[in-house]
Amino acid sequence: MAAMRQKSKPVSTTAKSGKAVRIPYTTAEVTEIFRRFAVQRPEPQPELEHSDAFTLLVAVVLSAQATDMGVNRATRGLFAKASTASAMVALGEDAIREEIRTIGLFRNKAKNVALLAERLVEHYGGVVPDSREALEALPGVGRKTANVVLNTAFGKETLAVDTHIFRIGNRLKIAPGKTPEEVERNFLRIIPDGYLRHAHHWLILHGRYVCKARKPDCAACIIADLCKADEKTTNVPAPLVPLEVRGAGEQARPPVTAFGGAVL
Repeated sequence: MAAMRQKSKPVSTTAKSGKAVRIPYTTAEVTEIFRRFAVQRPEPQPELEHSDAFTLLVAVVLSAQATDMGVNRATRGLFAKASTASAMVALGEDAIREEIRTIGLFRNKAKNVALLAERLVEHYGGVVPDSREALEALPGVGRKTANVVLNTAFGKETLAVDTHIFRIGNRLKIAPGKTPEEVERNFLRIIPDGYLRHAHHWLILHGRYVCKARKPDCAACIIADLCKADEKTTNVPAPLVPLEVRGAGEQARPPVTAFGGAVL
């Protein structure tokens, strides 16, 4: 009975105004959500192809308003020619632009990549720094990019909020916010200890392959019974099975399911 009383207590997060905002989840429910994500993807990786901190940084800078698949197609040729800061400086902005012209905003992105490579060579010996302040001082690098690099390259417990995580935070009512920064703060307040390291990738992959923007695939959702989204179509969770562990690049997708959770 004591456990039941504890479970009925909702979690509170904090709005930008400083006032507590209650979300329709208990602490136990939030913990269970991330426990299931951890079982499904024990070692999630980014879908941007990279080999080290520098290539990750460049790939993330290029990913703004572009798909990971599109960035990967462009960076395969780019990184074959320049996979270090010094090599990127030698390659030059014009050649960088030609390699990435298939992705959106390629002119401005080529300029930023060339400038950030120069800055790394001049100030850090070509090595990507592991502090937020230093990263955000680089051309083309904002908070989201810095969070991705800090988390993926350096193992720091940060949460980069992209369009998928922003959508999940608000759609599921689990970390609501009007800005990415507000959603980030609210997620950081509720993610249980031990789960923050991989939370960024779990949430992105869940949003990309299951809780999709146009129509969520609720039959493939392992947290359907816990989800409080108005749009959800089932309360039956999909089977919780570990997915194939892959390196950086395209990650395994949840199995296709029939309505009600039966694996096809």
